[in-house]
Amino acid sequence: MTEPSVTRAPGAQLAGWLAALVRSHNSGALAALRRPDPLQRTEPHYKAASFALTEEEEPYYQLTAFLFARYHAGASIPRLGFGDMGAALRRVGNGATRGPENPGVKRLLTLITASREVPTRHLQHAVDRARAHNSAPPAWELLPGDLSCWKERGRPVADAWGRSFYTPSYTKRNQK
Repeated sequence: MTEPSVTRAPGAQLAGWLAALVRSHNSGALAALRRPDPLQRTEPHYKAASFALTEEEEPYYQLTAFLFARYHAGASIPRLGFGDMGAALRRVGNGATRGPENPGVKRLLTLITASREVPTRHLQHAVDRARAHNSAPPAWELLPGDLSCWKERGRPVADAWGRSFYTPSYTKRNQK
């Protein structure tokens, strides 16, 4: 495995490493990442956690790796995605019933943004829906940072995801 670069943000480093797993057809590592059992951590789990700057952020990097691996199950070309999870959900659906026009996707976003804790199961469902609809995923490099800020006072991440879901021209004002 390669050494992390010091010039790129940790989320970008993680996304690059995950994309390399897909490009190199490392199905063993990707399969291991799809098994999130905390009692059965393997080398890929520890590697994903190693991109975090602090120990408190490690679970968010592991969760991002898990979601990435689920999205890319059986894939041979990585999709790095763009936008946050709200923007990704906006792209999910069929024809004219995408995003806010799709009741199921709208309900899923409501469940995600209403959660006080990081909504792991709902995020898994969101990524699975994006994959099933062949929609672009969220930007994997942004996801660990968003998840690590999930519980901040005022709920800025949940609000940003909601705005990008309902407002097509919304762009994050406070990029980190």
